[in-house]
Amino acid sequence: MAKKDPTDLSVEERLKVLYQLQTTLSGIDEKRALRGELPLEVQDLEDEIEGLTTRVEKIQSDINEYEQAVNMKKGEIETAKSSVERYKIQLNDVKNNREYDTLSKEIEYQTLEIELCNKKIKEANLKIEEKKAELAQNKEIIEDRRQDLNVKKSELDEIMDETRAEEDKLKQKVRDLEMKIEPRLLTSFKRIRKNARNGLGIVYVQRDACGGCFNKIPPQRQLDIKMHKKIIVCEYCGRILIDPELAGVKIDKVTGLEEKKTRKRAIRKTVKKTEEAPAVPESEA
Repeated sequence: MAKKDPTDLSVEERLKVLYQLQTTLSGIDEKRALRGELPLEVQDLEDEIEGLTTRVEKIQSDINEYEQAVNMKKGEIETAKSSVERYKIQLNDVKNNREYDTLSKEIEYQTLEIELCNKKIKEANLKIEEKKAELAQNKEIIEDRRQDLNVKKSELDEIMDETRAEEDKLKQKVRDLEMKIEPRLLTSFKRIRKNARNGLGIVYVQRDACGGCFNKIPPQRQLDIKMHKKIIVCEYCGRILIDPELAGVKIDKVTGLEEKKTRKRAIRKTVKKTEEAPAVPESEA
């Protein structure tokens, strides 16, 4: 049998499919709610570890630069020492005071260069020690964060394993239902659902009010909703409105709320326990 074109569906059929889609999506939301803040916590830890790793790489790069500078200064010291030794030997062969003064000044200059290089090496070594301490501290923090991340991921994977099969079934059902809805209506529904705080894009009338924002619906508008002749949205919150009977929801005539399937069974159990007086069912909030 050929599939019915979404545009050929009656308003009643469209509303039914939309409500089925909403129920299925709410089921997926419930599965995801079981994960709580874990996905965000995992993401935050991963971002923090990435930032710390970048910092560690920068610190290690600074240490390498300081060590290269130390090696360079050590090389300059060796060169200066060689020059001093050479100039001292040349002092033994000077022929006049002018040559002696020139060599003496060169020896003094190279000696000062050696002292300056030693000072620079000392400063660089202090920086290296500071950077190494900072590096060790950041590595320790990274290790702690990784342990926290492994715990959080383990918890998240455990929850995911418990809900994955059911969630996959619900996702497949969503895809099947979306194929039955015309694209423009589906786009509008998704936009409404995205803007709704509780993720409800279509709600049934409850106690003469919108089931989403709980604002009162005028009697004439309620009549239009029951007629199923056109798609009607709440004038306050913009959610699509559906008649409870069409949605397959049984409303208690006294409370005006949805009836729970477990209510009768709970009453029977209470009667058995207290035979002296009949149990009064709890009102539903």
